[in-house]
Amino acid sequence: MRKLEIESADIMKIAIQQEIVRSEDSRYDHRLHGLLLICQGFSCPEVSDILGDSPRIIEYWVNDFNNKGFVGLREEKRPGRPSSIDGITLNNIDSDLRQNPSSFGYTQNLWDGKMLSHHLKEKYDVNLGVRQCQRLFDKLDFRLRKPRPVIAKSDDEAKADKKNFNV
Repeated sequence: MRKLEIESADIMKIAIQQEIVRSEDSRYDHRLHGLLLICQGFSCPEVSDILGDSPRIIEYWVNDFNNKGFVGLREEKRPGRPSSIDGITLNNIDSDLRQNPSSFGYTQNLWDGKMLSHHLKEKYDVNLGVRQCQRLFDKLDFRLRKPRPVIAKSDDEAKADKKNFNV
């Protein structure tokens, strides 16, 4: 495999160093550091060993940089999977969470991820895991409240008997 080089490496080295200082995106910084090593004369496999990325990925970075400049190293927005809950349903869930679960016929007093997951499946036919439901609480600005433990009260008669026994 032939060694890839960056055109005008000395000038680009300075430009890359300045770009690293300005950037707030760590993945972009990581790529810039890889190119900086290429500018220093390291090969793609050597940079791959240093940074932990595959040599082919380093080659992509060099080619993208040579073709598009710094823009070629930036990540494009990744939208992810579309939400299975639309805005109207989300508003309905928000109003459901403001009520006690017992008003929906549940025996539990507080909402948690497991309860919300069950509720979504029953009422809205939406299958979300417990962890996703916990994220939904966060998205709707709810905080998880845990039930307070019931503190056992002492037995006054037993206390009195013990006091009388020790006298």
